[in-house]
Amino acid sequence: MSHKRPEFSDGNMESRIRKVLNTMYEKLTNSLSQDNISKKIKYLQNRLLTLKIKSSLDPIYIGLFGSTGAGKSSLFNAIIDQQFFLPVSGNQACTSCIVQVSSSQSKNYEAKIHLLSLQEWKEELKNLVELVQKAREEEEEEEEEEEEEDDVGEAVQKLRALYGRDAETRSYEDLLRAKPLVNIPALNCIPLRGAQAKELSDKLDPYIRSQSNKDEEEPALDEEKAKMRLWPLIKYVEVTIPKSDMIPEGVVFMDIPGTGDYNSKRDEMWKESINKCSVIWVISDIERVLGDKVHEVLLTQSIKAYQGGMCSDIALVVTKSDKLELEEYRRERKEKNKPVETEHDAILERNTIVKGKKSDGMKKKLRRILPSDSEILNKADLVYTVSAKEYWREKYITKEESEIPKLREYIRKICLKEKEKLLMDYVAEAFSIVLLAKNFSSTGDMDHCQQSGLEDFVKDKIGALEKEIEKCFAQLEPPLNEGVKKARLSHQDAFSRLLTRDTGYRGFHRILKAVCQKNGVYASRNVARIDLNGALAQPIYDKIDPMFANIFRIQKGTRASLKPCLDMFKDSMQEKIGEVVKKRQVTSDHCKLNFFTGETNHILRTIEKEILKKMAIYASLSLSIQSDLKPYYEEAAKIHGLRSCQRMQNTLRESIEKKTEDGMFETAKKEMNRQLQELKDYIVTKLQTDISSIFQFALPHQEKLTEKLPDLQNECQEIERIHKTLQGK
Repeated sequence: MSHKRPEFSDGNMESRIRKVLNTMYEKLTNSLSQDNISKKIKYLQNRLLTLKIKSSLDPIYIGLFGSTGAGKSSLFNAIIDQQFFLPVSGNQACTSCIVQVSSSQSKNYEAKIHLLSLQEWKEELKNLVELVQKAREEEEEEEEEEEEEDDVGEAVQKLRALYGRDAETRSYEDLLRAKPLVNIPALNCIPLRGAQAKELSDKLDPYIRSQSNKDEEEPALDEEKAKMRLWPLIKYVEVTIPKSDMIPEGVVFMDIPGTGDYNSKRDEMWKESINKCSVIWVISDIERVLGDKVHEVLLTQSIKAYQGGMCSDIALVVTKSDKLELEEYRRERKEKNKPVETEHDAILERNTIVKGKKSDGMKKKLRRILPSDSEILNKADLVYTVSAKEYWREKYITKEESEIPKLREYIRKICLKEKEKLLMDYVAEAFSIVLLAKNFSSTGDMDHCQQSGLEDFVKDKIGALEKEIEKCFAQLEPPLNEGVKKARLSHQDAFSRLLTRDTGYRGFHRILKAVCQKNGVYASRNVARIDLNGALAQPIYDKIDPMFANIFRIQKGTRASLKPCLDMFKDSMQEKIGEVVKKRQVTSDHCKLNFFTGETNHILRTIEKEILKKMAIYASLSLSIQSDLKPYYEEAAKIHGLRSCQRMQNTLRESIEKKTEDGMFETAKKEMNRQLQELKDYIVTKLQTDISSIFQFALPHQEKLTEKLPDLQNECQEIERIHKTLQGK
């Protein structure tokens, strides 16, 4: 009795492929002597081993990028349908470290609290003490009102949390010798586990909440209070939840503080986290998005990540959309002719207005740097207006109208699209290995393929590709030159905009000192991020952004883009292989040639992934400027005493002027060109080396196999069947 074979699901396909590859690997390993194995079989064996343990799905990082109190934790809790999972900002502030959450195969809820290393804490401690001491010196010189929640206040809190009352009055050396009020784990990692979400949440809560001032001045009398003292040492937190329909497998949410961190290692992680996100959600609550400009700064930072990182999608997520006083809204709304009767109607009307206004603003920003046909500019939704509170209570609007389900669907679609693409690549690579195994088993000769001039053809095409890449990158030269000219003329404006004040210097010298200590970049929860190096380079970025975006665009490209250059190379390879196959009607030859095509495509996919990783090229301009100015930052940081603020400013201003005359911006341009050259060389060398290996292992038949391969026919047929099924989808 015959029956129809059931369709493979994507999960079943991957699982079945892995089993088949494992069987092939075990057959090869068990049936052949490993002592005297030929290079060809070793190559096949290594490819099988690599692929059977390789993940078919790279993590998809979704960054929740916003200031403390913007509603990131509440939003995430609603998305995973766990109301009180991650602690939310309330009367006590949550720590500003990065928290990442993903699902796993475990049945438990788990977390790892990663702490700063001893060396990293020593660096932070020294900076905290200097910050507090400088503030005290200033207070002695002239009276000044204390600013609540400023950087000095936070430094005092951190010192007291670990060393107790009056820790801020002690010297760096004294604190180094002192024993902290809490035991610090030797492994710099605290594992937590709970069978239920609430159990882990309760365990996690003490670590990522800062304590009150009163608690800081008292010794930790119990274990819970001792945990609360560790918050200044926390570097980042990893959380995993059991497999969930709410978080697709492979998705990692990252709660990213909006401004970075004063600690160098945490700030470095902040930048790395933004740059590796596939999707960035800028989170801002409804009141802030209509009032201040914090979200605009975060959007600008996100767009930079879109230019120079892995990011392929950005959205503005406006939280707390339920916060509305009906009578006040009625008085202020412009549409007086159409009455608003209920909170429900008012919330939805305001949401529509916010979406239209903010979406237009985002598109205006994006159009300045992206080609007009970029995928992100044609998205139906760039802005979401959500309410986590209404998702749970449904007092004024429904769950659907809270837009939490809409965000879940957004995540699902992104994940599905990425997973299908990566699964196709994975199965194609497995199919290529099958063709290689068949190739080794065949007895046909490849003299005809050698006579067809395939190797010479490939060599010529790689040479042609190199010239196309050179032409592609050469397009950046005119805007780079224009940008350098503009930067030379405007460098003092950038300095004045960031590092001068019109109304006195009280308190500002501490910020200036921190900028110098951190080589031109100052991050704080209380002050907008200052990046002098980026500001000096901005005129160059303004000129190159549209061209850079076009060259490195991930989606559909033009002839001026890098990806179409690679696609043209691939198409020419396939066309040539097709010609050879038509002339040579021998099945064994077809197998070898199809293997060659599959492997070439695999090499090009690997190159495209590496190109994304090498997008740090974009940051090379500001990093080059930072490197040039580093000695002068260090010199300015040592200045103290009378009129130290003005003296630091003068040192920086004069050094920027001097380095500009010495060619600082031209050096930055050369550094970008050098890295572009390196990328071109990588692409060409990778193709030459890897395709040479294909010829060595697949095309010539001078070296006959000394081993008899085990029977792999069933396994090959199974992978061919899956490959065919996936291609037909």
